[in-house]
Amino acid sequence: MEAFSDGVLAIIITIMVLELKVPHGDDLASLKPLIPVLLSYTLSFIYLGIYWNNHHHLLHTVKKVSGSILWANLHLLFWLSLIPFVTGWMGENNFAKVPMALYGFNLVMAAFAYNILQKTIVNSHGQDSELAKAIGNDSKGLLSLLAYLIGIVFAFYYPIISGILYVGVALIWLIPDPRIAALFEKER
Repeated sequence: MEAFSDGVLAIIITIMVLELKVPHGDDLASLKPLIPVLLSYTLSFIYLGIYWNNHHHLLHTVKKVSGSILWANLHLLFWLSLIPFVTGWMGENNFAKVPMALYGFNLVMAAFAYNILQKTIVNSHGQDSELAKAIGNDSKGLLSLLAYLIGIVFAFYYPIISGILYVGVALIWLIPDPRIAALFEKER
């Protein structure tokens, strides 16, 4: 399951980078129109890296894989696979309202899917499992969801605030989830 997920994420990143178009000029000024595209690509690359990193640590807590875990994982991969689409739309349209809102919606759905995967693993391994203890109340995850939802609303009025919220959430997740990372290190 981990190898499959890693392959899917690698393909998602590849698709995203293939969407970047080479400018038709040989000076730095020819890059200027591509700045929104490059910024949206960078943010999405960071998000995919965050998901890959935390997913990697999460899967190392799995002792047995069930059908429900496989489906929950596939559900997460579905939402992550849409990131190149929403990234491209957002960047090509200079962070316009609707693309910004849809980007936030995709982030919400990916976060929900990750949460479902976590809960499915915990349910499979028991409420007294190390993972269940490590996750706790998941205030960082709840804060992220709240920021995404606020970002979606602000996208229709002040898209820049949405962008700040999306970047802010990415920044708080740059370091892998310490609760699960500590569990991973403990098993070594």
